[in-house]
Amino acid sequence: MLSRYIIVALSLVTFIAAVFADEAKENESSGPVIGIDLGTTYSCVGVWRNGKVKIIANDQGNRITPSVVAFVPETGERLIGDAAKNQATSNPTNTIYDAKRLIGRGFCDPDVQRDIELLPYEIVNKGGKPHIKVQVKGEDMTFSSEEVSAMVLHEMKNVAETYLGHKVTRAVVTVPAYFNDAQRQATKDACAIAGLTVERIITEPTAAAIAYGLDKQNKDVNVLVFDLKGGTFDVSLLELDDGRFEVLATAGDTHLGGEDFDHRSMRFLIEEFKKKNNLDLSSDKKATQKLKREVEKAKRVLSSQQEARIEIESLYQGIDFSFKLTRAEFEQLNNDLFQKTIDRVLKDSHVSKDQVEEIVLVGGSTHIPKVQQLLKNYFNGREPKQSLNPDEAVAYGAAVQGGILGEEVEEYI
Repeated sequence: MLSRYIIVALSLVTFIAAVFADEAKENESSGPVIGIDLGTTYSCVGVWRNGKVKIIANDQGNRITPSVVAFVPETGERLIGDAAKNQATSNPTNTIYDAKRLIGRGFCDPDVQRDIELLPYEIVNKGGKPHIKVQVKGEDMTFSSEEVSAMVLHEMKNVAETYLGHKVTRAVVTVPAYFNDAQRQATKDACAIAGLTVERIITEPTAAAIAYGLDKQNKDVNVLVFDLKGGTFDVSLLELDDGRFEVLATAGDTHLGGEDFDHRSMRFLIEEFKKKNNLDLSSDKKATQKLKREVEKAKRVLSSQQEARIEIESLYQGIDFSFKLTRAEFEQLNNDLFQKTIDRVLKDSHVSKDQVEEIVLVGGSTHIPKVQQLLKNYFNGREPKQSLNPDEAVAYGAAVQGGILGEEVEEYI
């Protein structure tokens, strides 16, 4: 008799557990759909809440997070985002950035081979794919670009969960318009590793256009999305037809962006240091990382001011370095690169600039006044849309799409 009661009790417990499991699964599948811009240099996450998009700040209070992962050699501690970027100077070979450049590519891909020469960490061939090698507690470890990207995605997932106060499993994730099927699938694989179900992959220019509500216009329009980020430049021409965007043409350069502007400034300042001290610091990774960090800060300052003071204590062999970089000097150093972006604007699109009704700026490097001026001149004085922060526009559009898929958005204009 007792055994029968025990069996009944166990059956009841099993039934209740199953009910709760089903409810948890249902809540998980019906929870909010966040929007993630997985960027080459920075990533951003947003969610539709209370009738609008909320771009979520990380634990440092920053609304964009460096797409950087680092491993502390002595302890094996893994750092992601701001913490990883801040220690890059002292740990350059174990600090991984630009992993998105490698995702979905083969080791022998010409772009991968080019990156191998530029990146401070080691890239090795594993099964025909590029893997990143780091040292942890005296031992070599390798990670695929998907695994590194998953670490960044997981961090963005954590940022969203901290804000929302509950688990997140669903996301809309953006990719460049030029990504092929292999790169898109690799991005999905990275999401799966991070514990995210991809509800939809959308292109970055489409997300930017959605962010500005251009898909809600009552007329068909051609939209040019000018996307100049830290590591890449993409320009896409979209056609809005019956509320849907179609990418008519895309051009750009996977190795043209804010980092390239930084490199120009760095080479200039390395020469200045050499002139003053008769010393070449270019082969010292710690010194160049110090300089890189300060040059990036100066570039941001020059977007709003006419000059930026660079001060670095003990830059190389105990020598301090001080230099005043002006906006004019910065523009002169990078003028051909700025012009290169404009030359690609309507390349191969078979559309004249008079047929472009809307222009959208995306990416942090569009803050640069000279870039804005050149683009405005190209379109005969027409003002581009830039009311949204260009660093956040893509994540904003992804969050709107996530709200629609989560059935939370009815109208957003």
